[in-house]
Amino acid sequence: MEKIEAWLEDICCEGKLVPASSDASFRRYYRLNDGIQSSIIMDASLQKESIEPFVDIAFRLRDVKVKIPKILVQNREEGFLMLEDMGSRHLLETIDKNNFMLFYDKAIDTIVRMQGAGTEGLSPYDAAFLRTEMVLMQEWYLEKYLGKTLSEKDQETLDKILNNITNEVLAQPQGYFVHRDFHSRNIMLSPHDEIIVIDFQDARVGAVTYDLVSLLRDCYVSFDPRKIEQLALSFRDKRGLDVDDATFIRWFDFMGLQRHIKVLGIFSRLALRDGKEGYLKDIPLTLKYVLDVAGKYEETKGLVDILSQK
Repeated sequence: MEKIEAWLEDICCEGKLVPASSDASFRRYYRLNDGIQSSIIMDASLQKESIEPFVDIAFRLRDVKVKIPKILVQNREEGFLMLEDMGSRHLLETIDKNNFMLFYDKAIDTIVRMQGAGTEGLSPYDAAFLRTEMVLMQEWYLEKYLGKTLSEKDQETLDKILNNITNEVLAQPQGYFVHRDFHSRNIMLSPHDEIIVIDFQDARVGAVTYDLVSLLRDCYVSFDPRKIEQLALSFRDKRGLDVDDATFIRWFDFMGLQRHIKVLGIFSRLALRDGKEGYLKDIPLTLKYVLDVAGKYEETKGLVDILSQK
C-alpha cells in the first residue's frame, strides 16, 4: 500500500485508503475518501499485464453504452488505476426469488449491448482454449482436491466427452464479445437499479451463449430452472436468433457444461494453490449444474459416473 500512497501523493490526492474488495486474481481494490467524495483504487501491481486490457475493454464497452466505472487516473507502470466509485451494491446481495426475473432481464439487455462491442484483436475461444480450461477440472478437482485417479477406461470416456462438449460449443454462433465472468459478483447496481459491469479485462471472442450461461447459471446463486430456461429463450428472441427452443437450450446447456467443468477446476485451484478456501463452498452448486445437465444428453452421461464415483 505504500507505493499506492506515494503515487496518490504525487498526483495530489489526499484521503484515507480502506480495503474495498479483492477478486479471484491478484488484484486488490481500495476506497479512497477525501471527506468530500470517494474513488476506487485498483491495485494490479502483481498483475500489471491486466491494466492494458482493462483500459482497452473499458473503452469498447463505453462505446456501446454499457455502464462501467469511469477511469479517472492511470498509472500503468506501477499497475494502479483510479476508478469512479460505483458504490458497493452487488447483484448477489440484492437478487432473490421475488426479483430475479426483473434483474436478470435487465442484465440480459446488457449482454445484448456488450455483444455489440468491438472484438478486433481479442483472443478467440477456440477449441484449444476450451479444452485447456476444462482439463483444469481433472487436475485440480478430481486429482488434487478429491484425490482420485481415473482408470484408463474413464480417461478415454472423459476425453471423448470433453471433445463432444468442445464441438457442440463451436457449432453454435461464434464471434461475439464475451465478458467471461458476467455473474452476480461482477454485476453492480446503481441507486436506480441500473446494471454496472466490472471485472471485464479478460474478455475474449466466442459463443453467443457464454455470458448468458454465466448470468443465468451463476455459481453463487440459483433459481427455478424452468424460469431460467424461459429467460434464456428471451435472450434468443432479443438477440434475434432464428433457432428453435430445443436447439437453443442445447447450445445453452453445452456452453454451461464447458464453463462449469472449468469452474470446478478453478475453485479447487483457488483453494489449494492460492489459499482462498472460501471458494470451496461454491463447489456443490457448480457440481450440481454439471451433473444435472450432463445427465440430460447421451453424449455426456458418462461424466455423471466419473464425477459421482467415490
